[in-house]
Amino acid sequence: MSQTDFQALQRHFAAHLRNPQTHSAPDGIEERRLAIYRNLFFNNVNGFISQGFPVLHSLLDAERWHRLVRAFFDQHACQTPYFLEIPQEFVSFLASGQGREEGDPPFLLELAHYEWMELVLDASTEVFPKTGFHPEGDLLRAIPQLSPLHVVLSYQYPVHEICVDFQPQTPLPQPLWLLVYRDRDDQVRFMEINAPTARLLQLIEENPNSTGFQVVGQLAEELQFADVEKLAEFARDILLQMHQRDILVGASLKSC
Repeated sequence: MSQTDFQALQRHFAAHLRNPQTHSAPDGIEERRLAIYRNLFFNNVNGFISQGFPVLHSLLDAERWHRLVRAFFDQHACQTPYFLEIPQEFVSFLASGQGREEGDPPFLLELAHYEWMELVLDASTEVFPKTGFHPEGDLLRAIPQLSPLHVVLSYQYPVHEICVDFQPQTPLPQPLWLLVYRDRDDQVRFMEINAPTARLLQLIEENPNSTGFQVVGQLAEELQFADVEKLAEFARDILLQMHQRDILVGASLKSC
C-alpha cells in the first residue's frame, strides 16, 4: 500500500468513526473491531461534554443529546488535541450555529457558555497574588487589586437559574450581568450584579494605576452622574462586598 493509499484509508476510517451513519466502513476491517473503536472514541467525547455541561445535558432528551454530540464529533474541526479543552471547542461549535435543530432551547448557547466559564475558573491555574498590596488597604484612596479568578459576563437569559423546571423561552427585557469567581477556598461562585457595577469592575481592570476614587470619577463621567462623592460612597460599599467575596484581594499604592 502506497503512502497516498494509506492516508486515504486513514481519512476514510476517521470519517466512519466520526459518523458511521453517513460514512461507510472501510473494506477489510472486522465489524467487531470497528464497533470497539466507534464506541471508545464517541463515548470519551460524550463523557467529557456531559460532565462539563450537566444542566444542558439534563434539559435535552437522550436522543437529542446524542445527535448534538454526534454532530459536534462529526462536523467540528477542533483546534486543540487536549481533552480538557473539549468544552471550549463545544461552545465554539454551538456558536457557529452547527448542530442546531428546531425546538432547541433559545438559551442553549448562553447556557453552554455559562457552564463553560464555570469550568474555566474551576480548572484555572491562576493563584491569588500574595505580595504587592495591602489586604486591608483603602479601596477608594488606594489602587484596588482584582483577583485574576473572576469574570464579568452578560446574557440575555437568566442562565444561572435555568433548570428542568425553569426554561425561559423569551429573553430578558434588559441584559443580565453575572460576576463569576473562585474564592480562596477554591469554590466557584456567582453573584448577579447591575450594569454600573459591571462597568466599575471593568474600569478597575482597564486602569491598573488608578485609585478607586479615580475609577469612580470615570464611571460618574460615563453615567453623567454629577455628584462624584455620593457615587463614591455607593461604590465603597460595593468594593467592600467584592473584597469580602475575594474578588478584590486588597489595595496598593502602585500597580502590582
